Amino acid sequence: MAENNRAVVKLKERFADSILDCKEFRGEVTVTVKKERILEVLKCLRDDLRYNFLTDVTAVDYLGQDPRFMVVYNLYSIPNKDRIRIKAPVTENDCSIDSATALWNTANWLERETYDLMGINFKNHPNLVRILMTDDWVGHPLRKDYPLQGPDREPYKGRLS
Repeated sequence: MAENNRAVVKLKERFADSILDCKEFRGEVTVTVKKERILEVLKCLRDDLRYNFLTDVTAVDYLGQDPRFMVVYNLYSIPNKDRIRIKAPVTENDCSIDSATALWNTANWLERETYDLMGINFKNHPNLVRILMTDDWVGHPLRKDYPLQGPDREPYKGRLS
């Protein structure tokens, strides 16, 4: 159970007011936290619980829901051979979250990719520019409301089969 996980116990002790949800599915623990405390939570996991490897930063688009986006951090503890997923909700109106580049250098590239494809702004990122799409590209292609045929075409209205 997620409640018995050592990282979850520590996070609930230190950030009780900021933990929105804890789940375990098929042995994978996911903790959802308020975006305002994301850096403190990630720093605690890195420094106190030895989650020393940021394996991925990405986002999920829940079009039609509020908050629309969920920024997802996948962490791994090499010494403990343990994984944890941290999620933070981001609204469409304030589509930004603090950058984790001060904690992990690899966040630089991972956050750029998330910015480029999903349009999430990472505050205090040292160089938040597109890395996959050209500089003049319009929109963010992994958003669910992005036109299937590209930014200059109508959305697909035919049959899928």
